[in-house]
Amino acid sequence: MTTVGEVSRPSRVADPDEAISAEELQLAARNHGIPLEALRYDVTPAGLHYLLIHYDIPDVDPATHTLTVDGAVARPLALDLAALRERPRVTHRVTLECAGNGRALLHPRPVSQPWLVEAVGNAEWTGTPLAPLLREAGVAPEAVDVVFTGADHGVERGVEQDYQRALPVADALREEVLLAYEMNGAPLLPQHGAPLRLIVPGWYGMAHVKWLRGITVSTEEFTGYQNAVAYRLRRDADDPGEPVTRIEPRALVRPPGFPDFMSRTRMLRPGPCTVDGRAWSGHAPVMSVEVTTDGGANWAPAMLDAAGGDWSWRRWRFEWSPEPGRYVLGARATDASGRTQPVEQPWNRGGFANNLVQRVEVVVVAE
Repeated sequence: MTTVGEVSRPSRVADPDEAISAEELQLAARNHGIPLEALRYDVTPAGLHYLLIHYDIPDVDPATHTLTVDGAVARPLALDLAALRERPRVTHRVTLECAGNGRALLHPRPVSQPWLVEAVGNAEWTGTPLAPLLREAGVAPEAVDVVFTGADHGVERGVEQDYQRALPVADALREEVLLAYEMNGAPLLPQHGAPLRLIVPGWYGMAHVKWLRGITVSTEEFTGYQNAVAYRLRRDADDPGEPVTRIEPRALVRPPGFPDFMSRTRMLRPGPCTVDGRAWSGHAPVMSVEVTTDGGANWAPAMLDAAGGDWSWRRWRFEWSPEPGRYVLGARATDASGRTQPVEQPWNRGGFANNLVQRVEVVVVAE
C-alpha cells in the first residue's frame, strides 16, 4: 500500500448547494442498482443484481488462477479452481447490499457513488465453505484477523492498493462464509468477481471481496485502507469511527402501477391492489414489516411470506384500495434483535448503513 497523493482521509462531504459531480456520474455509469420492479424475483437475475466495482475489472485467467492461504498458519496452501471445486460444494441464497446504499439521500451528501435505495440483490452463491480450509491450514492460536486480497488494484484517497478487507477470525470461521465460484447456477461473471469471490452472509457488500487471490491470517488487527479508513461510521473527518459490518434492517417497496419517465412518480388506477416488496437484515431474521401510504403519519402491518433462507430477503404484501389522489408509500422492517428502520436517518460522513424508510410517490388517477 503506497501513498501517491493527498494524505489518506475519509471522502469529503458536498457543500450545501453542490450538485452531483461529473466524477460521481462517472461512478454511477460504471456501477448500477437493481431496477425496483425486479424485486418481484425471489432470486435476482445476475444482470439485474446491484453492482459496485471499486477499481477496474481485472483480467484474471480461470485456468491459471490460484488462491493462496498464508500468514499465521501451520500449513500454507495454494489451490487452483479445480482443487477448490473438488472440495465440499454448498449453495446459499444471500441478500447483498452496498454499505453506501442511500448515500445520495443524505444532507449534506457524502461525495462518492451516489446510491439512492437500489444497491441490493438476492442471489444463489455456490462454492466451498471457508472454515474447513482455514482449519486445514492450521490457524495460529494468537491469530486476530483474516485478510482477503482481490486482484483489483487502484488508488483511493491517495493510497495505491489492492482491494483488501479483513474479518475477525471468529467471523471468518463461521460455517456459512463461502469461497464462491458460481452465481445463480452459472460461473461467476467478470463483474461479479470471476473466477472466485468471498461471500460473507449478513455483512455489507464491502466484505465480499471479489476476484479473490489471497487469504492471509494475521496476528495483528488489519489496518489496511478499506478497514481502517474507508468503511467506518464517522461524524467528522477526525473521528476514528466504528467499523461498518452487518446489514441494518431494510424494507423496499416494489413500486406499483407504472412510472413517469423522468420523475419515476407512479401512476395507479383506483381500486384494490397488492403492494409488495422485500425485507432483510444482517443481524437477525425479519419479524415484521409495516406499511405507510401517507408518508409516515400512519402505519399498518403487512403480511410476510415464508422466509427464503437464513440470509435471504423475505417478501411482504399489503392489500390497498386507494381512492384518486396523491400518496407516499413506504415500508419499514423490524428484525428479531429489535432493530427497526428510522423515519429520520442519523447522519455519518461516509453515508454508510443508511436504512432510512423509502418514499414512493404515487398518483392514483381516476378512470
